Amino acid sequence: METFPKIISVDDHTVEPPNVWRDRLPSRYRDTGPRIVRAPLKEMTFLGGKFAPVMGAKGDDGPIGDWWVYEDLHRPLTRLDTAVGYDRDEIKLEVITYEQMRPGSFSVPERLADMDVNHVQSALCFPTFPRFCGQTFTEAKDRELGLLGVRAYNDWMVEEWCGPEAGGRLIPLTLIPLWDARLAAREVRRNAARGVRAVAFSEIPPHLGLPSIHTDEWDPFLRACDETGTVIAMHIGSSSRMPSTSADAPPAVGSTITFANCCFSMVDWLMSGKFERFPNLKIMYAEGQIGWIPYILERANVVWGENRGWGGVADKVHRPPSELFAEHVYGCFFDDAFGLRNLGDIGVGNVLYETDYPHSDSTWPKSREVGEAQMGHLDPDVVERIVRGNAIDLLGLTPEGLWAGPGA
Repeated sequence: METFPKIISVDDHTVEPPNVWRDRLPSRYRDTGPRIVRAPLKEMTFLGGKFAPVMGAKGDDGPIGDWWVYEDLHRPLTRLDTAVGYDRDEIKLEVITYEQMRPGSFSVPERLADMDVNHVQSALCFPTFPRFCGQTFTEAKDRELGLLGVRAYNDWMVEEWCGPEAGGRLIPLTLIPLWDARLAAREVRRNAARGVRAVAFSEIPPHLGLPSIHTDEWDPFLRACDETGTVIAMHIGSSSRMPSTSADAPPAVGSTITFANCCFSMVDWLMSGKFERFPNLKIMYAEGQIGWIPYILERANVVWGENRGWGGVADKVHRPPSELFAEHVYGCFFDDAFGLRNLGDIGVGNVLYETDYPHSDSTWPKSREVGEAQMGHLDPDVVERIVRGNAIDLLGLTPEGLWAGPGA
């Protein structure tokens, strides 16, 4: 391509600096709120989609890493959290310290510099320690502390990570207290009042022990999103259960089928009736890729057309699922040549681009080259929409592709 649009990535990640919660929580939570401890690794496995690290005691043998400690949780920083800059064959499941990661993982100036290297103008970032939709706080015992933790993260996200230093190039994505839909609605409205237009949510809430979207339990939250124009962003793994096939399946199995939870989730939403009850609702699937979407839409249409009488959806889904998808759902990809060859069966307006910085799958620093290779057959106006135009419209960015800041 002669020119390639500046990228707006809708799925990157931030590694939270050590002081995010210590600076914002009441002093009485200093010893129980999230904090960083440097300690050895005793053992760590990642099989069957389950990550299981064990922190050693001071003086024990084992590699040293930085660990988030919160109530009874011990979660290390790992090379998979921040792998950019390393050769693919050098990326292993190992603990690391902040000094061993690329500074752009947690520092705004260095992040902006790495975005420049990668032809990226703006980026929406998912969390690391809270996990992709705040499950860490949902699983904690102390609900009062959990709510304070969610709010502290959101304040840091809006005021610091996406603050003046970022110049509108970092787009806020906030969390909710998943255990209470009414509290979640208040948090959506609190952040929408300061210009936030995206909130993280679980792809399959029942995997977290929460109600499904087929109930009315989430309606206060969905109503808040509908009324404020807040996009519901669901990342692969946001149900704390990556797809796999057996307890001893190697990570490569799950990595190949990471889209599966997105697939299941999208069918849930299309058959839930929520899009007709909340007509302004928009959802997006981060890191789910897009090549699987055409068949699912075809199959969903067939089931709705032929089986809705006994399928439990005739009274709440009154239009073909493919029509609902076109108006409400966005697929996100960073490397999906097959999906782009079948773009006509997905919809130009329903696709967003991402770089996944700084994860091991990231196309950094060659996201432009990957895009040029995979989108070379598309018209320039189509490329413009996929790489930035759709994100501008969906996330309420300025025409230049920037977040306008609090009050936007």
